[in-house]
Amino acid sequence: MKVGATPAKGDGLLFQVVLHEPEIPNNTGNIGRTCVATRCGLHLIHPLGFEISEKACRRAGLDYWPRLHLHEHTNWEQYLASVRVPRERLWLFTTRADRCVFDATFDPGDHLVFGKETVGMPGWLLEAYSDRCVCFPMAEGERSMNLSAVVSAAVYEGIRQLRVRNLIGHGREL
Repeated sequence: MKVGATPAKGDGLLFQVVLHEPEIPNNTGNIGRTCVATRCGLHLIHPLGFEISEKACRRAGLDYWPRLHLHEHTNWEQYLASVRVPRERLWLFTTRADRCVFDATFDPGDHLVFGKETVGMPGWLLEAYSDRCVCFPMAEGERSMNLSAVVSAAVYEGIRQLRVRNLIGHGREL
């Protein structure tokens, strides 16, 4: 799929993973691989802390990258205008949320939004979507987990919920 293209309706993607201004290329690479393996789309909101040109991806050995449903957006507003996702389909992951991820209900097509590695989600975004913020339980005093680990945990919690509700199959493959 071309960068910036929109998948056709009924494309079979389970979730849309959204990275707001990611900084570390290895994290984004791992997240891309998770998205391919779990049939999720990936949205990158600029600025990025790295290059994702074809040459850079080839040099990094990202052989799965061509199978990734990838979308790039210049900023949050352009992302919203492009995807036209209803507010109730957005889930923002942050250590500053009071609501636990296990108390949220994910539906196919939901957008799982994550902030940059160094500072997380910007305050204005957390304020605007305070009712859509969730967190993972963590030991008191710990600041955060690795971004690619959190994305993987979130996607697989979503898959678990879909399986329990019989919205996807129960076999090995998605």
